[in-house]
Amino acid sequence: MSVTMTAAQTQSESVEQHPSPFSWGTIAWVSALLAICYAPVLYRLAAQWYNDEDMGHGFFVPVIAGYIAWQKRDQIAGRLPRPNWWGLAILIWAGAQLYFATLGAELFAARTSLVISIIGAVLLLGGKDYLRIFAFPLFLLFFMVPIPAVIYNQITFPLQLLASRVAEGAISALQIPIIREGNVLELASQKLNVVEACSGIRSLLTLTFLSLVYGYFCEKRLWIRAFLFFSTIPIAIVANAGRVTLTGVISEWKPELAEGLFHEAQGWVIFMVAFAIMAALHQILLRVARLTEGANKHELTPA
Repeated sequence: MSVTMTAAQTQSESVEQHPSPFSWGTIAWVSALLAICYAPVLYRLAAQWYNDEDMGHGFFVPVIAGYIAWQKRDQIAGRLPRPNWWGLAILIWAGAQLYFATLGAELFAARTSLVISIIGAVLLLGGKDYLRIFAFPLFLLFFMVPIPAVIYNQITFPLQLLASRVAEGAISALQIPIIREGNVLELASQKLNVVEACSGIRSLLTLTFLSLVYGYFCEKRLWIRAFLFFSTIPIAIVANAGRVTLTGVISEWKPELAEGLFHEAQGWVIFMVAFAIMAALHQILLRVARLTEGANKHELTPA
């Protein structure tokens, strides 16, 4: 008695005989190995998230990236992994980067090597298709790494001067006497020093990350996502300059409100205003997109 087997049955049995290298067990042990190798890096990274107010959003980055990756699980459900050995090359590169970064006490290189290792593991175990599917959440992971101190200092001081300059002009327009010396605003009641914390870098780092997440969940058009991402730079700058201006005006009325809890709460309120401006800009771009698409459809409709 002969038994015929369909191609589908043969393929199914082949998959069963050769378990997927991207199974949950594999993910678990690879994650454990990375956690062991990068334990010191992860510890210091989490400590900086906790202590550095500019990186407070770092705790949310891996959680949100993991949630987005989990949402994409259906896209790989019907795909057989195609392991790519270039992933192993990337893992070796990341390991070498971690080694030399540890020797040179270079935190940024050590921390980015963690993200590079995860990218290499995905490519090695799943292949190019898996890497393409998980490209966005993997890219988000870079936002959990603080920027190097050299670049940070090069960015913050110009932002301090810009915020001081804008605040000086706004306060002068309100007929309040003010003198600016660099990043120091001298009012009749007191001097206001626009320090690094008031440079706007905190709002800029968090807002750029949120713009990507917001665009992913709320918008499908890539050009609008890109526009929202780059718009966070002027929005954060204007919002921070408004905060400095508001602080200067309030300090003329009640100087003690220029610092302490009220000043911190003011920063959160200004940040929410900046996020609201970005959301409002998104609505404007949506209307422009719909008008443009409607006009194009009208032109293509035969008379």
